[in-house]
Amino acid sequence: MAKTRGSTRAVSASALDSLDFALDRGSPVPLYYQLAQQLEAAIEHGALAPGNLLGNEVDLSGRLGLSRPTVRQAIQSLVDKGLLVRRRGVGTQVVHSQVKRPLELSSLYDDLEAAGQGPTTEVVRNERVPAAADVAAALGIAEGAEVTVLERLRSTHGQPVAILCNYLPASLLDLDTARLESTGLYRMMRAAGITLHSARQTVGARSATAEEAGRLDEKEGAALLTMQRTAYDDTGRPVEYGTHIYRASRYAFDFQLLVRP
Repeated sequence: MAKTRGSTRAVSASALDSLDFALDRGSPVPLYYQLAQQLEAAIEHGALAPGNLLGNEVDLSGRLGLSRPTVRQAIQSLVDKGLLVRRRGVGTQVVHSQVKRPLELSSLYDDLEAAGQGPTTEVVRNERVPAAADVAAALGIAEGAEVTVLERLRSTHGQPVAILCNYLPASLLDLDTARLESTGLYRMMRAAGITLHSARQTVGARSATAEEAGRLDEKEGAALLTMQRTAYDDTGRPVEYGTHIYRASRYAFDFQLLVRP
C-alpha cells in the first residue's frame, strides 16, 4: 500500500504488493527522495530481492499517486547507486543491495549472514609461508617466521563483494579449506577457544587493478574500499592480520560518531 496524506492506495505490482510507502506531501523532504529512501530500505532489508521487477515508470506513478518525473528521479537515484537497472521491454528491476557493514570487531561472513545476504566463499589460497616484514610486525613475530596465509573471494547472491587476505600465526589453529568455504574465519577461531577482544583497523580507498577488476566483476580503475586490521585476543596477543579490498559499488562501512563530553 502507498500512503499519502493519511489515505492509502493499493500497489498492484507483484514485487511491491507487501510494501507500505509512507509519503508525506506536506514534508519539506522532496517526494522523489522519500520514495527513493523507502525503496532503498526495502532492498537493503530483503523486502525487494535481486531480480524483482518494479514495473515501468508510468505504472509506478499510477500505483503511487505520484507524477512520472518524481518517480523517474527516485528510480534514477537508485540506478546511479547500482541498486536498480532499467531493462527495455521489462521495466525496472532490482539488481542487488549494497552491503552496509558496521565498524566493529565482527567478521564479514557473520555480518552478511545476519543481513540475509547469503554469503558464499571461494578459498583461493590456504598455505604456510614465511612472514614478510609487514606481516611479522603486525603479528609481533620474527620476520621469516611461519604464518598461515588465506586468500578468499567472498560473494553474495552470486556476485563477488570482496577479496580477503588474512595472515595468522601458523600454530594458532588448523584451518580446513572445506570449513572455510562453509563458515567464517572468526567462527572457526571462536570454536577453537580463541576469544577475540579488540582490533586496530585502517580504512582507505584506491582504484582496482586489471586483475582485481576481473575477479570482482568491475571495470579496471573502479573504486575499491580497502581495510587493514590486526585483531587481538583477550590476552592482548595478535591473532590475525587482514588486508582486504571491497567493491565500493556494493559495499560501505557504517559507523556512528559521538561528540566527546
